[in-house]
Amino acid sequence: MIGAGYVGLTTSACLADLGNDLTVLDIDQAKIDGLRQGRLHFFEPGLQEVVTRNLAAGRLRFTTEYAEAIPGAEMAFIAVSTPEGAGGEADLSAVTAAAASIAGHLDGPLVIVNKSTVPIGTGDLVSRTVHECNGAHPVVVVSNPEFLREGSALKDFMEPDRVIIGAHDHDAADKVARLYEPLSARVLVTDMYSAEMIKYASNAFLATRISFINEMARIAERVNADIKVVAEGMGLDHRISPHFLDAGLGYGGSCFPKDVKALAAIAERYDYHPELLQAVMDINRDQRRLILDKLAQCLGEVSGLTVGLLGLSFKPNTDDMREAPSVDIARELMARGASVIAYDPAAMEKARGLLPGVEFAPDAYATARGADALVLVTEWNEFKQLDLKRIKRLLRRPILVDGRNLYDPADMRRLGFIYRGVGRS
Repeated sequence: MIGAGYVGLTTSACLADLGNDLTVLDIDQAKIDGLRQGRLHFFEPGLQEVVTRNLAAGRLRFTTEYAEAIPGAEMAFIAVSTPEGAGGEADLSAVTAAAASIAGHLDGPLVIVNKSTVPIGTGDLVSRTVHECNGAHPVVVVSNPEFLREGSALKDFMEPDRVIIGAHDHDAADKVARLYEPLSARVLVTDMYSAEMIKYASNAFLATRISFINEMARIAERVNADIKVVAEGMGLDHRISPHFLDAGLGYGGSCFPKDVKALAAIAERYDYHPELLQAVMDINRDQRRLILDKLAQCLGEVSGLTVGLLGLSFKPNTDDMREAPSVDIARELMARGASVIAYDPAAMEKARGLLPGVEFAPDAYATARGADALVLVTEWNEFKQLDLKRIKRLLRRPILVDGRNLYDPADMRRLGFIYRGVGRS
């Protein structure tokens, strides 16, 4: 497994739990040193136990050396980062570097399995790179995109909706499919290009649902409707379903933002202007500004005031701060002269480097103490159980902007809050 990030480490731990022997390679020595001692560098519920169990059983090994990982391997998974490039396209430098390094240590036939989220045609690029670096041994490339959600990655791997495998060589595809036989999952074997596009199309569609319901929320506020009720009524239609119909601050994280941009860049490269994808990105960007508008409605100018943020990670049950709405909100508040105090159950260490100038509190109550307004950014479970009467007493002004519609507007008003949700009547 080339890459020990969210996808690489989770996939390795789960495959090891199914009885396979995994050598996980990463070029970050500190990361590998920690993993050898069983220390994870990110938070994912349940993953620590799985890594510890398989490390002790000898089914998981960690290295920074391709010479230890590639010789003798039957398969090599590439699960490296493909960050956003200058024009929105995926940066494939880590993928091609991994392919070249694999080629330099081949000692026999190998199936290379691409787990990284990559543009259509990258499988061919990996194949060409390996062949150009070392044509002595036959190599087949298979696309096997991941569909792991941070916060529920173990369940997503062990109980997948589907497993997608794409290849030009059906024997290689079948070999990869056998890895997933213990899961009794539905496996779709297709061509390489369709498999690569399924990942992008899936994420773009989910992002579209989020932006759609956020646009409906904007309308709901203007006509005095409640978007929670609207979404519930929509979701009862089996053609629509209730999933990804939660109005709020928009999507973030490591996948949706960069994947929608990358798919749009692919379309542009082939002389097609992706109007819907562009609208999805525009709505998502504007949704973060909505919270600032709501604060301005309640407070007027925020300069010289203190705003508390509940939650920092882009979603609950992860410490991932990539494309987190909290970053944009905190930076804009500070740019307008406000002081920001924040609390998150898991992400504060990662947030410190991203948000200099923000004060970090030990809990939600300390965040509220003396603040002029409180903004709920991430819907962690512990925020559902807050003593809201105590929160109100601690606030300088009883203003709560609920960016995730976690609370009931009528209840909050009864408690004496000036409450603003997203799309709530």
